[in-house]
Formats: sequence, C-alpha cells, structure tokens
Amino acid sequence: MPLNRYRLPMAGPLLALTLSLSLVANTATPLPDAGFSVDKMDRSVDPRVDFAKYAAGGWYARNQIPSDKSRWGGFNELAERNWIDLRAIVEEAAANPGPAGGITQKVGDFYASAIDVATINQRGIAPIEAELAAIAAAKDVEELFALAAQSHLRIGAPFLSVAFYPDQKQSDRYGFYLAQGGMSLPSKEYYFSEKFARERWELVGHIARTLELAGTARPEAYHQAETVLAIEKRLADNAKLPVDLRDRVANYNKLTIADAIAAYPGVPLKRFIAELGVPPRVSEVIIGQPKFFEGLSRILQETALEDLKVYSRWQLLQSTASYLTEALEQEHFRFFGTVLNGTPEQEPRWQRATKVVDGTIGEALGQLYVAKHYPPQAKARMDEMIRNIKAVFRDRLEKLEWMSEATRAKALAKFARFEPMIGYPEKWLDYSTVEVRRDDYFGNVSRAYLFESRRRIDRTGGPVDRAEWSMTPQTVNAYYSPVTNQIVFPAGILQPPFFDFTIDDAVNYGAIGGVIGHEITHGFDDQGRRFDADGNLTDWWTPEDAARFRERAQKLVDQFNSYHALPGLAINGQLSLGENIGDLGGTSIAYEALQRALQGRERPRIDGMTPEQRFFVSWAQQWRTLFRDDAMRLQVARGPHAPGNFRAFGPLVNQQEFFDAFGIKPGDPMWRKPEDRCKIW
Repeated sequence: MPLNRYRLPMAGPLLALTLSLSLVANTATPLPDAGFSVDKMDRSVDPRVDFAKYAAGGWYARNQIPSDKSRWGGFNELAERNWIDLRAIVEEAAANPGPAGGITQKVGDFYASAIDVATINQRGIAPIEAELAAIAAAKDVEELFALAAQSHLRIGAPFLSVAFYPDQKQSDRYGFYLAQGGMSLPSKEYYFSEKFARERWELVGHIARTLELAGTARPEAYHQAETVLAIEKRLADNAKLPVDLRDRVANYNKLTIADAIAAYPGVPLKRFIAELGVPPRVSEVIIGQPKFFEGLSRILQETALEDLKVYSRWQLLQSTASYLTEALEQEHFRFFGTVLNGTPEQEPRWQRATKVVDGTIGEALGQLYVAKHYPPQAKARMDEMIRNIKAVFRDRLEKLEWMSEATRAKALAKFARFEPMIGYPEKWLDYSTVEVRRDDYFGNVSRAYLFESRRRIDRTGGPVDRAEWSMTPQTVNAYYSPVTNQIVFPAGILQPPFFDFTIDDAVNYGAIGGVIGHEITHGFDDQGRRFDADGNLTDWWTPEDAARFRERAQKLVDQFNSYHALPGLAINGQLSLGENIGDLGGTSIAYEALQRALQGRERPRIDGMTPEQRFFVSWAQQWRTLFRDDAMRLQVARGPHAPGNFRAFGPLVNQQEFFDAFGIKPGDPMWRKPEDRCKIW
C-alpha cells in the first residue's frame, strides 16, 4: 500500500475488506432493503439451536452472492445503496462541473477521465514508460531505491512500506515509519504453506501475463515471473504473520535515522529518505520489523541488479495496472479478484471509477455527499446514544472487580479524554493544488497521490491535527484511533441496518449501539489498552491487572479457535481477538444502555418480540454474511475480524442476558457454560 493511503493508525474498522474488491453488486437488479426486518428471520428455527439462522435465515434463503462480489451481507447491501447515491453525485458533477478549480469540477472531471476507456486504451502504458525506462537504466541499487521512493510518493510500494502518522509513543507529533512490504500475495503464509500452492502457481502466471501485456515476450515473461516470486519469497521469509503484526509494542522500534542507516547497510536508506523529502527536523525513524530489514539488506546485497530491476518493473506494473489499459486492469482483477477471492466478474466501470475518486480526492466527494445525504437529526440521535453508552462504560470502569485502584485511576483518566466524531470532519482537506484533467486518468491518480504524500511528509515531526479523519464521510464503516483516543462514525454508516430513526430503540441499540460500544471498547482491547490517556504506547497497567486481563481474553481466543469457517479451516482467535473483544464489550454495554433508556417506559412487544429479543436479533441481522470459499480462506488467513456469520452470535453466548431473552438452558446447542464465558468490560 503506498504511503499516501495511510492515515492515522486505527483499531477496529467494523469490516476490513481485503484488496481492491467490489463493494457493490450490479445495479440492474432491484436494490435490497438493508434495514432490520422480521422478514429476514426464520422463525421456524429454534433460537436455542441456531440463533444466527433464526435471526437471519429468511435472508440467507433468499440471497446469493452477486457475480461481482466476494461476499454479501448487511454491510454490502448498505454499501450498494451508498454507491448508487455516489454515482448520481459524480455523474452530475461530470455533466455540470462548474467553475474551474472547484470541488465539483475536480470530482466531475476525475470521474469523466476514469470512464473514458477509449483514451485510456489509446495511451496504453505510455503513462509509465518514463519510469520503466528509468528502472532499466539504473546503475546500482542506490539509484533503484531512489526510483522506489518516487514510486512510493505516487502509486507503488516496492521493497517495503512507508507511513507518516502520529508517533505511538509521542502522540502529539507525526512520526516516520518503515515496515515490511513489497509482496504481492496477502501474507507470509501464502508464500510457504502447501495450502496456498495454487495461489503461488497462479501468481507466476499472473506476473507473466502482465509483463506480456507490457511488451515482454512470453518465454522471457515467465522467466522473469519466477525471478519475482523468488525475490518476494525471500522478503516473506523475514516478514511477520498478520497475528504478529497486531502487537503494537513488538512492532515499534525507534532508531535515529543515522543508526537505521548503519543497522541495514545493504538498504540505501539515506538516498531513499532524501528522495521521499522527509523534513530535516525528523531525526528518528520507527522500524516495524527489524528482522525484515535485516533480510532486505541481505537481499539487496546478494541479488543481481538485473533481477532487482525485474522485480521493480513488476511492482510498478502491478500498482498501476488498474489505471492503465482495460487488458491490464482485467488481468489484475483476474488474479486479485477471482483467484484470491473467487469473484467471477468485475464490478461495473462506473463503480470502479467512483471508488477511485473516493480513494484519491475523497473529501471533495464527501462535501457533495454530505450536502445531499446527511440529515442533521442523525447527529443529535447519535450524540444521545453515545452519551448513554459512555455512561455505562464509565460505571463499569468504576466498579470492575478484577481491576486494582491504581490501574482503574489511569483507565478512568483515559476514558475522560475520550472523544466521539460524527458525520463529517470539522474542516475539509483543500485540494486546490491538485490538478485534475478530464483527459488524463492516470495523471489525475498520480497527482492526487503525490499531493497526499507530500501533505503527510511535510508535516512529519510537527503537531498532530486531531480534527483529521481516517475515513471519508461517505464510508460505510467506523473506527477507533488509539493515538488520538477518538471514535469516528462517518455519515455513510448512519443508515439501516445500523441506524434508523424510524424504528424502536431496541433495534438501534442492538445495531449502531453495539457498534458504538464496539469502538469504545477498542480503547481497552488487547492492543488499545496499551495506549494511555495521552494516546501514547506505554505500560500503565500493574502486572497483576495485565495478567488478569490476559486470562479473561484467553477465553475469547479459545472460543473462536473452536469455530470452523470451512471444513478444516479454524478461525484464528488470536488474530481476531481485538475485534472479538470489541464485539463482546459493545453488545454488553449497549444492552445495559438500552435497559437504562427503557427504564420507566412501556415495553410493548413488537412483531411478537420483547425489546431484549429485538436487541439481540438486530445485532445478529446486521452481521448476516455469505462468503465465497476463497474469500473466506483469505479472511481467516489475513483479516483481523472473524467472519460476520460468527460475529452474529459469538459475543452473545458470553452473556446471561442473551440466554434469558430466549430461554436458552444447559443442554441447548447455543448454551455456553458459565465457566467458559468471557467477561472483561
């Protein structure tokens, strides 16, 4: 991922989609209703036997994964509606761009350039020919790394990853990060495990076909593809697995830049950093995985320069293929969409184009979106729910029986600094210096990425802007930022099935209430708990409290380790621990907040269900999800979230209130023994 796509480090986007995949189905079919509905239930199923099917079995029976999707669920149904709204905005902007230099002109002309397939095909690979020629002409590794830095500033990410976001141990200042990267497959396991042998074989064919499309003769293309795989396997050999990348402490290793240059003599870091344009005031770099950089140093010293050029050429083609000819884009999708995720068809051109606008000048598009689709009353209702849920969490911190007073005081101090952000940013990014031309798709992408890279790099070492968001307001998601201690709810998620002003509190607390609680809990999950009130990564727990926390969390690890996403494919409870803690805390806290909200009020049955039953059904319905097998394997191998169909019930079976609501007793399939249940917050 290029450095210019990094924003503030965050925990718990509710859904992390892998790779550049379609979020939206073909819109020729009627749009589904994403909201809560008893029609989505299957009341012939006993909730004591299979609660996820009881809550959403009707939906599962009527739905299948659209041909341009790797998965399909409540998130996707809402995202589909949102992309339709965004399509109307970008097409209107393209038809009526308004004054030159305005956000409407930039959004409209960017979109118009992205759907101008004739011009894109006519230009072929001309937009990157100068970079390809520079790679071919590089005289040594230092020159190659100078070109790699230029690639990081725009679109590519060869050899390693670069980021500029708040220093996790000095959270009021932006830091400079270097981490493992430069690999085409999703994670280390894909390079070595026998279960991913097919993917490695397919990768060689994909590289060769891409090189052929760029002008390399077939025999040579296959030879070069093997060279690329060999280099990437060496990179992967010293990389960490996704589960190990979750450890914030282990992946924070600060050095002076001078010491980093000395520690990895084979890596031309001095030239690389100079080409990035890191400000002279920045004297330190945070190394994510020292072993990876030790290995990279050896690779660069031991590998022939011509082979490193082959790898660099491939990395450039891979990162730019989606913005070049149809043939290159389709081949890119064939591998990353079909081979890795099992998705048969590519999403429509209008949608791919809209997603690129969203990913490059997203806050310009966001201003147009908010003006049309964000009702002010949504924020007022959210503010109320957040206040109620915060009150529950604060009370729990004050009364938690397993936490000592010393740790509790610091936990409460952190919670007091907690800040919600709802809807859209207070101030918008200024894209006035980004040139957008109606006839230059690749140039628009490159210039937008360069703008964002320069913006981030230039402020490194300076004060953190706490008003900045890590998602555009039109995003259907939410997140917690540990370094700023903020939860963020973009306007895009404040719609059914997550939020609906027309429906009863029980459903809203079960849906968006659980999400609010989820994000709050991220501040105190297995990684979030390591950040203090100032957002700094430091050990503020007593050893005894930390041990008690780990003992409780292990029950959640064991629980999810016992679930099989596919036959023989167990969920990784350690990899998904942070999100599972978020779900457990979120549902438990939101449930108590609902009880407080209902106190002294009538509690009528609606659709034959009590408020408590509607709360739990609402939570389960929003996590209804169908997966293609390849997408499921990828999710389990790499994703920090358990698959949605397990999130639907996984946190609930740790709560007695859930059992009471549906009369679940010992011996019932949904029952979980009290001694096996996890209770943390």
